[in-house]
Amino acid sequence: MGADLKENLRELALATGFDSVGFCRAETLPQHKSDLQEFNARGFHGTMEWMHTTQERRADPQVLWPEAKSVIVLGMNYGPKADPMKMLSHPDRALISCYAQNRDYHDTVKKRLKQMAREMVNRFDCELKVFVDTAPVMEKPLAAQTQLGWQGKHTCIVSREFGSWLFLGEIYTTLEIAPDDAETDHCGSCSSCMTACPTDAFIGEGQIDARRCISYLTIEYDGVIEEELALKMGNRIYGCDDCLAVCPWTKFTQPTGHKDFKPRLEFQAPRLGDLLELDDTAFRAFFTASPIKRIKRHRFIRNVLIAVANAKLIDLSPKVANLMDDDHPVIAQTAKWCLSILTR
Repeated sequence: MGADLKENLRELALATGFDSVGFCRAETLPQHKSDLQEFNARGFHGTMEWMHTTQERRADPQVLWPEAKSVIVLGMNYGPKADPMKMLSHPDRALISCYAQNRDYHDTVKKRLKQMAREMVNRFDCELKVFVDTAPVMEKPLAAQTQLGWQGKHTCIVSREFGSWLFLGEIYTTLEIAPDDAETDHCGSCSSCMTACPTDAFIGEGQIDARRCISYLTIEYDGVIEEELALKMGNRIYGCDDCLAVCPWTKFTQPTGHKDFKPRLEFQAPRLGDLLELDDTAFRAFFTASPIKRIKRHRFIRNVLIAVANAKLIDLSPKVANLMDDDHPVIAQTAKWCLSILTR
């Protein structure tokens, strides 16, 4: 029954629209718990205070849900068709992380998880809970306990089939499912992901200081970004794919077949000058159903201003000057800084 159950669940996951599936016990390894404690204790979580306040539940599935026996880890491929690094050579255009070039993946993945969950309840009469990213779940360490992939030196999951281009979701269940043998780590001596980081955010293999990560700075951080880091951000206005894109395993991957993850034309290479003109209403309209909408206009325009400064787009100085009187202090202060860079 155990083998049959596992195979039935695998077939169900693939039929539901997931590209990869793994199974593990509802527990994390002691090393993963201590890594999380050290990450928070050293302040690497920055202003993401929920990493600290949810630490106990995040570190142990049994604390989050004591009835859970097994975890099904599911992946959806969002692999890009083109190399995202190519956009770095077009500094007058905005570079948006691959994962955010269409609909918010949280909605798409959760919809599939709920669909699979309903079928599981009907077939197996079990209890379960579904999670996507924002829940206090150690997604990557759990995934690394399965055949889905291993946790690379950039801290993300690497799959032999999909590289690092996988969105993850989890189903905690009361079903007793035979756990996978964990996928072997295939990084070897390669450290391309670590050396590719523009802001030197990696402090060791599998260790990152989020406070220096461009994804954290452009998405999570709410204040004015210090000049030393801002000058290294280039035209990356939302997230950063560098450590994922340089991984040698990406050469074995295929572009996503999910329409929700294929890039919208207007998100692939928008002009920085056009983005500077977005007021709050236009910003919300332009990024409808996009994860970018969640960072709100002030962080977004801050990021665009930094890209303008890095590209030395002097012809945009009038637009930048207009933002020096913006109602939001983060925009106003960043605009003043940007103008000072353009006029140096």
